[in-house]
Formats: sequence, structure tokens, C-alpha cells
Amino acid sequence: MGAAGNSGAGSASLSILYSFPGAIGGPGAGVVAWHQVNQLVRLGHDVTLVVANVARPVVGIRALVRSLDVVGRMIPERTIGRARAYMWHDWRARRVLAAGAFDVVHTWPLAGARTLELAQRMGVAGVREAPGSHIAVACTVVSREYARLGLEIPAVWSTFGDVDRLELEEREYDAATALLVPSDAVADSFLSRGYDSSRLVRHQYGFDPSEIRVPVFEKEHPFTAVFMGRGVPRKGLHYALRAWLSSRASETGRLLIYGEIDEDYREQVAKLLDHPSIFLCGPTKKPATAYAKADVLLLPSVEEGSALVTYEAQGAGVVPLVSTASGAVVDQGVNGLIHQPGDPEELAAHLDLLFDQPRVREQLRRAALARAQELTWTAAGRILVDAYLSALRQPTELAYGRPTERVWSARNGSAVS
Repeated sequence: MGAAGNSGAGSASLSILYSFPGAIGGPGAGVVAWHQVNQLVRLGHDVTLVVANVARPVVGIRALVRSLDVVGRMIPERTIGRARAYMWHDWRARRVLAAGAFDVVHTWPLAGARTLELAQRMGVAGVREAPGSHIAVACTVVSREYARLGLEIPAVWSTFGDVDRLELEEREYDAATALLVPSDAVADSFLSRGYDSSRLVRHQYGFDPSEIRVPVFEKEHPFTAVFMGRGVPRKGLHYALRAWLSSRASETGRLLIYGEIDEDYREQVAKLLDHPSIFLCGPTKKPATAYAKADVLLLPSVEEGSALVTYEAQGAGVVPLVSTASGAVVDQGVNGLIHQPGDPEELAAHLDLLFDQPRVREQLRRAALARAQELTWTAAGRILVDAYLSALRQPTELAYGRPTERVWSARNGSAVS
């Protein structure tokens, strides 16, 4: 994969057009976007921000354009639909690019094709965030998991598999100078589709140490595992439950589940949930409180980008027991334990190891804490600038053709010629 040097903090100021089609600072991707822009500003870079809305302001940006504002009034996304809102956002960002002088354009999925294509023609480095696997790979993996469980694919994933959507994402992939990939799992999904590794530039996400702090445990507490995230097949909660119930930890320990569980999926795992060691805690806006109760994090994802909870857990001294698909920044046996997706037996063995051997658990915990400063949003900001510099060293005028002619079939959940 493409790699940049370590010049993020000391490089000359870059002029950046940052385009995000949602509410910056809002839940999910909005949190990532906010921290990225905030760190870019703190590092002294000149940022023009094009967003649909602002849930949390960033102080110090050069200019702010609200893409859904028309004649001083914001058009609610729900009135025109997300697809039109994102198309309009792309058009507004493209106009800002055409009227300015920028070194780098940073876009997000489904709202950057025209902007990236113009950047390519102008010789401006265009980077496209890849917060998850290549869309065709993600749809295939998630659809197979639903089929394995005998569940109907939700409408949201059926839409993901729509040919028009796939073509739009492919168009963005092709127009970008570089794709920002936050994990090996994401990079591998693009490599499997024939993309050149030189166009895949690694960066990472992070956690906020002012929000996630090292807890002080009571001297005596039961061994505690925590699952953080929405209860859906993609996150692998069913594998976490199977591993937990087959481990010795379930005899005297506890598994705390934070997050909503989809109704159909909940019916599938109801018997697994009906165990006295498992507690449903619901969604939480205070993850630090949840981590303060935990020894280990369980995240056996089958498809993921780079889950923020894996950064937060390490910042809190919680040992991550995660799948390779989780996108966690973990070295096996050093600051966490990694298993293959869909392998509850391996995860159960990791649970037994840390349950039976507190010294090993403490070693992993200390190692996670020792590396925590490498996983903050401050560190992520420097790495992001290095990624921009890597993109600036790549050709921008070359029109990249699609590496394959394979398209996604929403009907059978597979990539077909």
C-alpha cells in the first residue's frame, strides 16, 4: 500500500477542501469527520469545509459551506431524499473546488464523484475515504452472513447492493488519486478486486483521551467482557455469544452488551441471550462508563472498516479480543488477541486464556495502555496529513480504469460478470 513519511506535524501548510455529506460532529461517521478536520486545523492546515450540517463546530477553519442551504434556508434531507441530497452536495463541493486553489480534496462515499473527477482534471490530489470494505465485497460478506442465519437481508443492505449505487462507488474509486484505507481488512478487500496497492494509502482513526480514561477498578470484581455496537449479523454478536457461553468465563463472569439489537436478529439469538451471565445494557452515550467495568472487549465482526470501539477500549485499558475484520490496530498476543471471522471456538479459547491467567490479561492490558497514545485522534491527524502527502506524490491526471468489469447482483448476493 502507499505510505507517507512522518512529516504530518512539520510539513508546510496544505490547502484542503474537506467534503462531508452529513452532519459533521454527528453520530457515526460525523464523529470521524469532526476529529479529522479538528486535527488538520490544529496542525496548521487551511481547511475549507463543505458539509450538509454542523452538529459540532470546528474552530479555525478557513470557510464553511452548508451544501443544503438555499437562499439562507436549509433543505432537510428527508424532503428530497438522501440520494438527491448527496448529489446536490457533490455539485456544491465541485463548485467550491472550481472557484478555489487547493492542494488536496478529501471526500466521503456517495457524494464525491463529480468533485473527484474535476480534481483529477485540475491536477489536484483527490482522496476518498474508504470507511469500510469495497462495497461489492462488503455486500457479499454481509449477505452470506444473513443467509447463514436464515434472515432476510434488510432494506439498507439491499440498497447497498443496488447496481446504480455500486456504479457510483466504483466511479468514486476510479476518480480518486488515492483511497484512504483505515485497516488491512479494508485494504485487502480492494486488493481482491484488482486495485493497485500504490493507490491504497493507510491511515487510522482514534479515540479522545479527554473522554476515554483509564478506570480504577475495585479490588474485587467479576471477570467482565463487553460488547459495544449495534446487534446485527455484521458485527458478529452471535459469535460473541456462542464463544462466551462455551468459555469458562461464563460460569462466574459477566458479558455486558451495549447497543440496540435488531428485532429479527434478536429472535435468532434469544436463546443465547437467555443466560444469567449476560446483561443487556442498551445503547450508551457514555462508553467510558462501560469500559470502566470491563476486562476485555469482544468484537467478532464479519465485516468492518476500523471500529472506533477498538481504539477506545485500548485507551481505557480494556483488552481487545477481536476478529481480523474488525480493523483493530492490534498486534497478536501483544496488546490484544485476534481471531478469524466466524470462529467462535478460537474466540472462546482466547476468553479462557485471559480468564484463567490474570497475569497474561494484565500484560496485554499494560501493553494496550502503553500504545494508547499512538491511537489518539492527535496521532490520527498526523497520519492523515502523511496520507495527503502520499497522494500528492501520485499522478493526478491519469484516468484510472476499473480493475474489473464485475458488478454486484442484489438478487443473489454475489459479484457477477
